[in-house]
Amino acid sequence: MTRVMGILNTTPDSFSDGGCWSDHERALRHAVSMVAGGADIIDVGGESTRPGATAVSVHEEIDRVAGVIESLVAETDALVSIDTSKPEVMEAAVSAGAGMVNDVYALRRDGAMEMAVKLGVPVCLMHMQGEPRDMQHHPVYTDVVREVIDFLLERARACELAGIPAAQLVIDPGFGFGKTLEHNLELFHALGQLTDMAYPVLVGVSRKAMLGSLTGKPAGDRVMASVTAAVLAAQSGAAIVRVHDVAETVEALAVASALSHLQAECRHNG
Repeated sequence: MTRVMGILNTTPDSFSDGGCWSDHERALRHAVSMVAGGADIIDVGGESTRPGATAVSVHEEIDRVAGVIESLVAETDALVSIDTSKPEVMEAAVSAGAGMVNDVYALRRDGAMEMAVKLGVPVCLMHMQGEPRDMQHHPVYTDVVREVIDFLLERARACELAGIPAAQLVIDPGFGFGKTLEHNLELFHALGQLTDMAYPVLVGVSRKAMLGSLTGKPAGDRVMASVTAAVLAAQSGAAIVRVHDVAETVEALAVASALSHLQAECRHNG
């Protein structure tokens, strides 16, 4: 069954909801509402990774996330994930109660791999060409599907060699991270190849520019497109979908699952 990860950006500059949840109490209430709406995981981020985003200091990032994580763990039973690539933030977040690391750099930054081994929590490894500041400046691939798969396999093997068990690894093809619309569509079409691999797959396309390109709508008006993409990702075998609109996604996934089972029963009995 596909798990729903709700996005909690405690940042002033995220592409869709920047500034909405930068206040501690508002962030906490929003996270609690996502859990009430059916979120299995809350992914807390204190630094934007949108195209062109500027970096923040370790101290500022910890200030943005640690208190919210501590409060969220105290108030809900949801698994809390920390969306960061900095080892110091990983450590502070796990100390505050986070039980998962979601790293867009796939533990490639100095000290990140060693910290992940030390912390012993599940890790999501994402593919990204370039860095947030420049990743959308003419990304080029010979074969985007093959290159993304090869990268994720290499990073997963590196993690296992470092001492992270395979059972604690999740992979993410990184939709929108150093990829054109065409690259994103090729990857989405090939999701079955990724979900056939040995590692659970996380898919995050919620409100992203690729959906804006397909619908012509701004980020805040991409709920229908995001929910549709989440359902299709789940039907392709995604273990986790990372979304802004939790309740809508949970409802759509429940209906899609029920109807799929009904169709399967009809075929079996027909």
